Amino acid sequence: MDKRYHRQELFQQIGVNGQKQLADSHVLIVGVGALGSSSSEMLARAGVGKLTIADRDYVELTNLQRQHLFTERDVEEKIPKAIAAKNRLVEINSTIDIDAIIADIGADELEELIQQVDLVIDATDNFDTRLVINDLAIKYAVPWIYGGCVSSYGITFTVIPNKTPCLQCLLEHIPNDGETCDTVGILSPAVQMVVAHQVSEALKILTGNEEALSKQLIAFDVWKNQTMSIRVDQLKKVDCVTCAKKQYPYLTYEAKLKTTVLCGRNTVQIRTGNRSTPNFEDLARRLEKTLAHNVSNNNFLLSFEINSYRIVVFKDGRTFIHGTNNITEAKKLYYGYVSL
Repeated sequence: MDKRYHRQELFQQIGVNGQKQLADSHVLIVGVGALGSSSSEMLARAGVGKLTIADRDYVELTNLQRQHLFTERDVEEKIPKAIAAKNRLVEINSTIDIDAIIADIGADELEELIQQVDLVIDATDNFDTRLVINDLAIKYAVPWIYGGCVSSYGITFTVIPNKTPCLQCLLEHIPNDGETCDTVGILSPAVQMVVAHQVSEALKILTGNEEALSKQLIAFDVWKNQTMSIRVDQLKKVDCVTCAKKQYPYLTYEAKLKTTVLCGRNTVQIRTGNRSTPNFEDLARRLEKTLAHNVSNNNFLLSFEINSYRIVVFKDGRTFIHGTNNITEAKKLYYGYVSL
């Protein structure tokens, strides 16, 4: 066991002391899909002392193309991703502590967890959760590493509270055209590129090598052979509502996503906190790229069907997911097909 981390300790910038720092570290990974399963494996192999992994979903066949910790047996038995990941990570490294949480992690759950960790890795599938992570990370001065990928495209950057711009500062520089893995697919190499950047940055932070951080927003397209990086030093906004004014808008009750099971209707209502008005034309165009069918709209609502579900989006931002009373399943459909 003394030789387990020998090659990593030979790397001068980590060494024996850095390895001890990793052993004393606690990292929270929010989401155990493509990004989360790969980053948790890398951090487990690197010897991070405690990993808390949280995910609301279970393993499905379409996950196996890019989510490396899972197997066909996990699919057959419908094992929750957090549990399936923990089972595999324990086999990889039995010397570390792994806490698996099966839950739809919201602001309240995240606020409790984030105060116990040294770093947060973003492996989520929606911007609502990322903005909550951002507010909480700034509030409790915990570094976090943003990462996203869809199709052949990936993007990542690191937030160090009180030093770098936060996600709120950089929103205008991050593409957000509503595309998701459910609508346009995802290539595994794009996932691994993002994970490589995220985990490299994580190792720098956890071993006290912040001077080596990239200080850049990095984006790339592995299919088009394109890479872009933006120095973020000058993008920190002096009037940012989160990191400058410390008002944390995404932690308020009004900003939270609200769900309700409609009695007797086998339907979940989802109400967004921002009360934004959906653009039905844009949504209809996005749905053309998916398996959605029977797409129609009028001046008041847009409706479509996906598999056995019927989804109705209203002008005031409310969404009905017909065909389920399961809030977790409804949110998955909402973030996969409706949320921008």
